[in-house]
Amino acid sequence: MPKLIKDGAVIANPWELIGRDETLAGSLDRQSANLLVPASLWLENREAFIASGKTIGVWLDAGQSPELLAEHLSELPLIALNFPAFADGRSYSSAFILRHHYHYQGELRAIGDVLRDQLFYMKRCGFDAFDVQDGVKEADALAAFSDFATSYQSTIAEPAPLFRRR
Repeated sequence: MPKLIKDGAVIANPWELIGRDETLAGSLDRQSANLLVPASLWLENREAFIASGKTIGVWLDAGQSPELLAEHLSELPLIALNFPAFADGRSYSSAFILRHHYHYQGELRAIGDVLRDQLFYMKRCGFDAFDVQDGVKEADALAAFSDFATSYQSTIAEPAPLFRRR
């Protein structure tokens, strides 16, 4: 089971990830009170999920646009963005769009093929929680956030580029 890093610590994951092939009935039959469901399933069954009394978060696959969720962001305490492969960076852009253009304030989580080398950059794009793969050592993962003391580019956390900060 992947490790969840949030708020600078490794914590127990209170959310159950629902696979992309799951049905509405199968999802709602889960014992967990917190479900992280695929965006397509949630959009098709939004009212039923709301009526279920469960806390619902949504995950987007790398090829799905954050615009799909734009009108529902205030209803979602958690949006997870999938990294299907280490080399697939589309979810970095989605994170930036959600934070910068849509001003999403809820938890933004990286899921999928999330490795230690990506964590520093993910945080800069707006992620604040990370489902790290099993092979990643906890101490190494936590140390990743301080790999660099200064960044040249602007980010969600530091909107001014380095030359503007002098």
